[in-house]
Amino acid sequence: MVSKTDRKFERDRRHKRVRTKISGTAECPRLCMFRSNKGIYAQIIDDVKGTTLVSASTLDKEVKTKRANKEAAKEVGTLIAKRAADKKITNVVFDRSGYLYHGVVKELAESAREGGLKF
Repeated sequence: MVSKTDRKFERDRRHKRVRTKISGTAECPRLCMFRSNKGIYAQIIDDVKGTTLVSASTLDKEVKTKRANKEAAKEVGTLIAKRAADKKITNVVFDRSGYLYHGVVKELAESAREGGLKF
């Protein structure tokens, strides 16, 4: 009998594997994203101090699309890039949190790059 894979467990395994290799510093903080069925969330984190420098999500008033789709990911990506530019943050390390790099994750990353973040 073939058993069904637990997607959350597999994502957590990928996320732990990635987090052992990347970490955010003051010079190059970590752009971490999370997606759920209802929203998309992005943070720029300094792991040395353990503080969140900038955050954006579909819950913000500036974001028009209140769903977890590609249009919302584009808006969140441009918003996080704009807020990072206000704090003079240009270089980041992208943490996809164990998600595969396509769809919503890819749209958020590309719109953040277009907004001025380098990774």
